Amino acid sequence: MLQPRKVKYRKWHRARVRGNSSGKLKVSFGKYGLKATTGSWITSRQIESARRAITRFVQRGGKIWIRIFPDHPVTLKGGEIRMGGGKGAVDHYIAEVKPGTVMFEIDGVTEEQAKEAFRLAGHKLPVKTKFVAK
Repeated sequence: MLQPRKVKYRKWHRARVRGNSSGKLKVSFGKYGLKATTGSWITSRQIESARRAITRFVQRGGKIWIRIFPDHPVTLKGGEIRMGGGKGAVDHYIAEVKPGTVMFEIDGVTEEQAKEAFRLAGHKLPVKTKFVAK
């Protein structure tokens, strides 16, 4: 799973996904892309699950780019812990995805293969997605 080697601050403020994406709006590396139409947090587990779905479908064909990276730490306190006692420990990392962000790109496969691979990957993600071509 993806996670940063180091972060500037160990514990961050809670992220709020507001507004539309200002970067990663177009397909830059590949020929086809998977674009988010809604915003949400995406965990490193969900990114890995979507990546595996794409890779399995194209069966070592084509090249895949992951345009999002989970660099935002999320803290959780243990179950049955009373209020107070400070902020919890870092549990996992998330990527904040805003509407309009291109999350995955692929090249070296047909359009039908790319559409089906991204459809399968879209089911693994907590955002609504659409297929885009360069």
